[in-house]
Amino acid sequence: MPRTTKGNLASKKHKAVLAKTKGHYGARSRLFKTAKQSLIKSMQYAYRDRKNRKRDFRRLWITRINAEVRNLGYSYSKFIDGLNKKGIELDRKMLSELAIQDKATFEKVVKTAID
Repeated sequence: MPRTTKGNLASKKHKAVLAKTKGHYGARSRLFKTAKQSLIKSMQYAYRDRKNRKRDFRRLWITRINAEVRNLGYSYSKFIDGLNKKGIELDRKMLSELAIQDKATFEKVVKTAID
C-alpha cells in the first residue's frame, strides 16, 4: 500500500493559520511556525481582555457617576448606599448614561437616593 502524505491537509491548516494572522507584523504573518506562535498568544490576549473589558467599563461608569454626584455636592459611596436602601435598582451603566445624557433626571435620582 502506498504511503500517503499530509500535503493537502497541512496546506489547508497552514493557510488557515496564516489567514488568522493576516494583520500581524513581519514574519508573524508570513512564516507558519512564527505565525502559529503569534496566533496562540493573540488568542490568549483576546481571552484575557474580554474579561478585562468588563472591568474597564465598570470603572469608567463609576468615574462618570462619581464626577456628576460630586458636582451635586455628595459622595459616590453615600449615593450608592442611598440607592440600595431605597431599593432603586438602576445599574451603573444606566446611571452613567443618565449622568451624561439627562442631567435633570440624574439629579432627581440623586436627590431621591440621598434624602
